[in-house]
Amino acid sequence: MMEWYYATFFLLGSVLGLMLLGMPVAIAFIGANIAGAIYFMGGYGDFLSQASRGIGQLLNNAFPSLTTFNLIPVPMFLLMGELFFHGGLANRMFGAVEVLLGRLPGRLSYVTVAGGTAFATLSGSSMGSTALLGSLMVPEMTNRGYKKHMSIGPILGTGGLAMLIPPSALAVLLGTLAQLDIGKLLMGGIMPGIILAAMYVLLIWFQCRIDPAAAPAYDVDLPPLSRRLMLFARDVLPMLSVIIGVIFLIMYGIATPSESAAFGCLGVLLLCVIFRTLSWKAIVNATAGALRVTVMAFLIIFGSATFSALLAFSGASSGLLAWATSYDLAPLTMLVIMFGILLILGMFMDQLSMMLLTVPIYFPLATQLGFDPIWFGVIILLALEISFTTPPFGLLLFVMKGVAPPDTKMTDIYWAAMPFILCALTVVALIIIFPQIALYLPSLVR
Repeated sequence: MMEWYYATFFLLGSVLGLMLLGMPVAIAFIGANIAGAIYFMGGYGDFLSQASRGIGQLLNNAFPSLTTFNLIPVPMFLLMGELFFHGGLANRMFGAVEVLLGRLPGRLSYVTVAGGTAFATLSGSSMGSTALLGSLMVPEMTNRGYKKHMSIGPILGTGGLAMLIPPSALAVLLGTLAQLDIGKLLMGGIMPGIILAAMYVLLIWFQCRIDPAAAPAYDVDLPPLSRRLMLFARDVLPMLSVIIGVIFLIMYGIATPSESAAFGCLGVLLLCVIFRTLSWKAIVNATAGALRVTVMAFLIIFGSATFSALLAFSGASSGLLAWATSYDLAPLTMLVIMFGILLILGMFMDQLSMMLLTVPIYFPLATQLGFDPIWFGVIILLALEISFTTPPFGLLLFVMKGVAPPDTKMTDIYWAAMPFILCALTVVALIIIFPQIALYLPSLVR
């Protein structure tokens, strides 16, 4: 058996090497896993017998991870989001929120935060949400005279809320990979998400206050109070009810996260029927979109199960843990180092790939350091999202550049993202200082 550091270099190096050759992330992991399984699990004998034993062991380890009840929320939450968008509910909610905000300075920025959070939370895709909002909202806000930081910044900020506020498909995936209680992890993100949303609102208000020209006021027809109440009851409250219903079903033990996800999907489907926006084309597009992301996620989970087993079988996991704890660093210092590594990885990988690469190493180390796994999971969710918007190479920054007006410079996007990154980092600091922010609601889950 080779030394743990050679095993670690072999496994991680194979993955990164295949990715550099242009292979999709899931295929790169599966390819590296096959090579590792043949070497570490194949035993002795000729190559064919080694390959047969190694790949057989790989399949035995991987398939049980795909047939777990915990993964059912993933396609259900994704289908919720796709129906929310393709069924026309998203446009109704955006329009209603804009009218309800009336003549509030910077109201399109608030609309972006509110509507973008709802869409990104349901879709589970920060990149998809950024592309959609960037193409829809930025041109409109530019035409209204908004400065770039007021139009671009809120869009980049909504992704952090999408990771935290249930229903979050990525939180379900993280909980599955780390073998956490899915319901408690979903609940753990609610209070940090509310605090982060409040910070975003205050940030937009402050930016409008110090520079009123950043979001020029313009005349709007403000409907009477009765009309606004009707809009809220018709176009906003039903969508909020679905999300709140999913949360309460999980919190009070009425349904498992999987059953709650199914109820949520059914709720969105019924709303589409009630509003008469459901069409065969919407069903096909929603199903295809959810299926595409689900297959990618399941391929990555398939790779993750074997990758974790190979790290353990080769001695790389135990060696890494012994090495990381041998320096006698304070747990907080180790947390900062792990957080920083995720910020760097976010410049080159998507969130699922980062989970796949780090969860098998991070969560055993967190247990060794005495961290609460739910608390640690919430911090990891925030780190994953912050890494996506970290200059100079955060992936969401380049997605925004692709859909923003042609005169938008990368430096404009960097400066727009920074205040929202600082808000998210502040929430991380608050969770570290006051762990009950992330642990109080999970303690109530029945």
